[in-house]
Amino acid sequence: MRKKVTIVGAGNVGATTAHWLAASELADIVLVDILEGVPSGKSLDLLQALSVEGSDVSVIGSNDYGPTDASDIVVITAGLPRKPGMSRDDLLRVNAEIVTKATEEAMRRSPDAILIIVSNPLDAMCEVARRVSRLPRERIIGMAGVLDSARFATFIARELEVSVENVTAFVLGGHGDQMVPLPRYSTVAGIPITELLDAATIERLTKRTASGGGEIVALLKTGSAYYAPARSTAEMVDAILKDKKKILPCAAYLQGEYGVEGLFVGVPCKLGSRGLEQVLEVRLRPEEHAALQRSAAAVRELVEALPGTASAAR
Repeated sequence: MRKKVTIVGAGNVGATTAHWLAASELADIVLVDILEGVPSGKSLDLLQALSVEGSDVSVIGSNDYGPTDASDIVVITAGLPRKPGMSRDDLLRVNAEIVTKATEEAMRRSPDAILIIVSNPLDAMCEVARRVSRLPRERIIGMAGVLDSARFATFIARELEVSVENVTAFVLGGHGDQMVPLPRYSTVAGIPITELLDAATIERLTKRTASGGGEIVALLKTGSAYYAPARSTAEMVDAILKDKKKILPCAAYLQGEYGVEGLFVGVPCKLGSRGLEQVLEVRLRPEEHAALQRSAAAVRELVEALPGTASAAR
C-alpha cells in the first residue's frame, strides 16, 4: 500500500509539489484548498498527465479534509502573500489563522502524520503549527534551508562553471534576509569554496542567496518562486518516506542547540521515517555564531508578534 501525502494549498507551490511527488510515484496525493473546484481541477489535470507518464498513483482534489484521513505526511503551503499596504503584523495574523485551521484539521484526520510547513513567514508559521498540534519537535519541520541551499548552490555552480552535482551548499538560520550562508562548509567536489573564490565574490553570492526570493518576486512582478520551493519540499518528503536518514537543512525547533532555545531555526537535520531524527551541530567561528544569533533574534521578533503569544505556552 502506497503512502499518502496531503498538501494543503493548491496554489503554485502546492500544486507543483504534488506534481513532483506524483511523478516520482512516491505516494498517493490529496490536494486540499478552499477555492471551489481548484484542487479538483488541478488534480484531474495532473492525473491525466500521469497517464502519459505511466504512473498509477492516485491524485485527489478536495475542498474539505475528508479524503486526507490517515495521511503519513501533511504539507502546509496555504497562506497569503504580503500585499501592498499590508503590515507584517497583518500578514502574521492572516496566515496564522490559515495555518491554525490547516493544522487542526490535519491532526483531527491524521493524528500520526508528520507536518512539513512551507507557509510564510516560515519560522513563525512552524511555531503556530507546534502550538496548535502540540506535537513533539520530531514531527514538525519547516522547509526553508533546502531552498536556500539550492539557491546558494546554483549561484556557486554558475560562478565556477561546474556541475551542480559537485556543489554542496551550507546555509543556517531563519528563512529571510537574516539567513547565514557558511562558505567554508560549502564545497565543490569536497573543496571549500573559500579555496576557489575570492572574498568579494563569495560576499556577492551570499548576499544574492539571502535575497533570492525577493529577486524572483521583482522579476515576476505578480508572484513568487514556486518551482524550487516545491522541489525542495518534495526532497524532504522523499527523505522521510524512504527513511533515508538524509542530512538536509531544515527549520527545526531548537532546544539549546547552537545556543538557541525554543525557536524554529534552519540547521542541518537528519530526516527519516520518524521525521526529524537528529539535529547536527557544527563548530562555528565567533562571527558565524554571532550571525546565527542575529538570525534567531529576527525569528524571535516574528514569533513574539504572533496573535496570542503572551499567553501561549513556550
